[in-house]
Amino acid sequence: MLRVGLTGGIGSGKSTVARLLAERGAVVVDADKLAREVLEPGSEGLAEVVEAFGEDVLAADGTLDRAALAAKAFASEESRQTLNGITHPRIGALTAQRMAEAPEDAIVVHDIPLLVERDMAAAYHLVVVVYADTETRLGRLVGSRGMDRADAEKRIAAQATDEQRRAVADVWLDNSGEVPDVSALWDRLVAFEKNVRTRTVAGGAPVVVAYDETWPAQARRIARRIALAAGGRRVEHIGSTSVPGLAAKDVLDFQLAVEDMDAADSLRGALEQAGFPYMGPYVDTPRGEGNWDKRLHAGADPGRRVHLHLRVEGAANWRWALDFRDWLRHDDAAREEYAKIKLGLSERFAADADGAAYSEAKEPWMAAAAARVEAYRGGQAS
Repeated sequence: MLRVGLTGGIGSGKSTVARLLAERGAVVVDADKLAREVLEPGSEGLAEVVEAFGEDVLAADGTLDRAALAAKAFASEESRQTLNGITHPRIGALTAQRMAEAPEDAIVVHDIPLLVERDMAAAYHLVVVVYADTETRLGRLVGSRGMDRADAEKRIAAQATDEQRRAVADVWLDNSGEVPDVSALWDRLVAFEKNVRTRTVAGGAPVVVAYDETWPAQARRIARRIALAAGGRRVEHIGSTSVPGLAAKDVLDFQLAVEDMDAADSLRGALEQAGFPYMGPYVDTPRGEGNWDKRLHAGADPGRRVHLHLRVEGAANWRWALDFRDWLRHDDAAREEYAKIKLGLSERFAADADGAAYSEAKEPWMAAAAARVEAYRGGQAS
C-alpha cells in the first residue's frame, strides 16, 4: 500500500485533485467527510461538541449547524483547540480503519487539510500540496461557498502558511488557474506503489548535474521519514548532494546510525514499508582504516533517487562520510576540483548503467584526497 498525504489551504481546490486521483483508481480517505461522520446526530462526538460550545450549534432538526460551530470554534485559538481535541482522536481512529480496509496494492490518498499543522508529513510515502493564491481562495470561499469574507480570512489565517506547506511538499500543484494535470503524478504513484509492494529499488543511471538548490529541503523531508521508520535514530545527509554548490548525481545519500549490524537488520522491514527496499550487506573500506560492515537500502520512489547507508555510529566508515562531506563544504578549492573530476568522468562514462566504472575511475582522486581530509579533521579537533 502506498500512503499519499494530500493537503492544501481551504479553497485551494484540494478536493478537486482528490477527485481526479480517485477517478484514476486511488482510494481516497477524506478527513473532512470523516469529520462530519464523527459528529453525526446521536454520536458521542456531537454530544461533546454541544457540551463544549452550547446548544445553539445545533440546527432545529438536531444536526450540527456547521456555520454556527465554525463561528465559535475559530473565534480563538483556545476554542479551536477544544474542537480539535474532540474530533481529532475520533477522526484518527476512523482513518486508520479505512486505510486498513484498503487493498494491499492500493494507492491511498489521505485528503487532510491539517497535515502540516499536525506535523504528519513524515508518515506518508509522498506529500502532495495543492496551492492557490490567497485572493483566488477567498474568491472561491465567498463566491462558491457563500462564506462571509471576514470569516474566510479568519479561516485562512488559522491554517499553515504557504511556506510551511512548501517545506513538506514532495509535489506542488498550482491550482490558482486551470485545474492541474495529475497524469504524471498518477504514473509516479503507480510505479512507486508497485516498487514498495515488491521491494524494488527505483532504477535509472543518474548523471552528474549542476547543484540543485532544492536538494537540502528534499533531504530534510526524506530524513524525517527515515528517522520515523527507524524509531528516531540519527540520520545524516551525506554525499555530494549534501555539499552546497557541488555538482552531483541527482541521488540523495543518507546514513542512518545503528548500534550494530543486528540493529540494522532489525530495521529492514520498517524501512522497506517506508519506501526504502533492502539492497544487501556491503563492506566499506574507509581510507586505510580497515573493513567495516554496513547495510544498504535505496528509495522506491521513481521521482526521487535515494541511497541509505546503515552504519555503526562512530565507526570509521561513519566518520569518513561526515569528514569528507564537511571538508568539501569547508574547502572551496577542493570542492571545485572535485566537481571538475565528477563532470569529466560523467561524460566519459555516460553509458555506465550501474556507475561502477565511474566510481572506479574516481578512486585515484579519492585516495589522494584522504590525507587532505585527515588534515582537515585534525585541524577541527585541535
